[in-house]
Amino acid sequence: MTITKIREQLHAQPFRPFWVHLADGGRILINHEDFVALDPTGTEMIVFLPDGTHQVVDVTLVTRLEVRKRNGAARTKSLKK
Repeated sequence: MTITKIREQLHAQPFRPFWVHLADGGRILINHEDFVALDPTGTEMIVFLPDGTHQVVDVTLVTRLEVRKRNGAARTKSLKK
């Protein structure tokens, strides 16, 4: 996954929550663009979680983005490198 694809999803209008799927099988829900900070080099992103913690994610380990539909169901975006 490229940082450009992540930026596009973060700044989409209107914003829609999405899952970031990771190479280890984990996933992180992004509820709002304000909860993500992107490294200027495009190699890492910090995701702030609702419980007050955060995760540092290596962008090269992001396998896909899954956009949530308005009714709570998910629509998967295709992986494009």
